[in-house]
Amino acid sequence: MRFRRWPRPTAYRETPRKRAAFLRKQRLEREALPLFADAIASRQHSVDEEMARRHIWWDEREHDLRDARATRWREARARLFALPDPLRAKVRGLWRTCPYPADPASFADFLHQIAVGRLDSDRPPWVFHQKTQARITANPTTFSAAFRQIGRKQINGGPEATPIVELLFCGNLGSGILFLSSRVRLIDPKSSFDRWPSHRPCASLDDKAEQWVEIDVRGECSDVDLTLIERLAQAAHTCPVVVRRIVPPRGNASTRR
Repeated sequence: MRFRRWPRPTAYRETPRKRAAFLRKQRLEREALPLFADAIASRQHSVDEEMARRHIWWDEREHDLRDARATRWREARARLFALPDPLRAKVRGLWRTCPYPADPASFADFLHQIAVGRLDSDRPPWVFHQKTQARITANPTTFSAAFRQIGRKQINGGPEATPIVELLFCGNLGSGILFLSSRVRLIDPKSSFDRWPSHRPCASLDDKAEQWVEIDVRGECSDVDLTLIERLAQAAHTCPVVVRRIVPPRGNASTRR
C-alpha cells in the first residue's frame, strides 16, 4: 500500500519571538483592566514556567496526533480488507497510482467514493479513457436516420442565376464518418426556382422533371455505402438524385453515380 510515514517527533523549539509574544499577551491582559492590573499580575506565571509547560504539552500533543492517525489508518484498512478479493486487489492498485495525498483521511474518502459509486474502479477519473467505438447508424431505413444536418449555407448559382442553398450533413454507416453536401440543381440553367430558397422545390410532380438533387460525399465511403446513400436520398426526394464520391487531397477527380 501507499502510506506516508508520520514525521519523527521533534522537541518544542523555544525562540525569543515566542517569549516576547507571551510577555505581550500578559501585558495586554493587564492593560485591558487597569483597575485590576495588580490582581491579574499576581495570577500570571513567568515566561520560563510557560516555556517549560509548552515543552510538556508539545510532547503530549505529538503523541495524541500519532495515536489519532494510527486509529484512522486501522479503520480504513479494516474497510479495505472487508472488500471482496478481486475488488480489494483493484483498489490497492488504484491507490498506488492515484494523485490523492497518502494520509488516512484521503484513503478513507477514497474507499467511501468507491463504496457509494462516485468513483468507478474500472474507469478512474485521473486516467484518460479514449472512446473505442464511434457512434454508428447500422442499417438505416431513412436518410434522416442515417445523417444529421450540421449546417446550411448559400452559394451563388451563376451571374444571373438564383442563389443555391446547400445543406451539410454528417453520419457514420460503419466505415467512418461521412460528410454530405446536398444541393438542388436546375436541369435547364435558364429557368429559376419557383419556391426558393426551399431545399426541396421539386416536391410536386409538376416540378420533378425540371430539377435534380446533387449530393457530394466526403470520407471513407465504400461502393455499398454509396449505393445505400443514393437509395435513401432518392426515397426522400421526388426528383432525380445524383450522388458523387469526392476523392480527397491527392486529386480533384470525383466518381459520379
